[in-house]
Amino acid sequence: MKAIRHARIKEIIENTIVETQEDLAEALRKQNIEVTQATVSRDIKEMMLIKIPTGDGRYRYAYPIEKNVIFSKSRMARMFQDSVIGLNFSENIIVIKTLPGAANAVASTLDYAKWPEIIGTVAGDDNILVVVKPIDAVAEVLKKLESLTN
Repeated sequence: MKAIRHARIKEIIENTIVETQEDLAEALRKQNIEVTQATVSRDIKEMMLIKIPTGDGRYRYAYPIEKNVIFSKSRMARMFQDSVIGLNFSENIIVIKTLPGAANAVASTLDYAKWPEIIGTVAGDDNILVVVKPIDAVAEVLKKLESLTN
């Protein structure tokens, strides 16, 4: 079922402007594929979908032409500059606030960067929880994240 769903997702994003995970879930449901937001979020990560500008200040999901695009430091910096609107932390968790619909794409760039201090991310629509280990590394990770937003 996952392979079929991934094929449909690829087809949908190539033929339609899909701005949010909910838009994608709705498009799948219209094709009689029942999904939850969590499933769509996992699919987006697994398929390494990216967000690209639509030209009118908005972003849409797209399938990367080249896999190495995801790992680009300049792409990561652009993503942060265009999408991140705030950073905060508590203990070993950093919260990244983004524009609506951008959290998953920003979290994916962090996941694929494979920073050793980050043991995982959880993305919603406009917030990301970044789990840092060890706790002493939080200040260093925050500094790296802040440098991406400038």
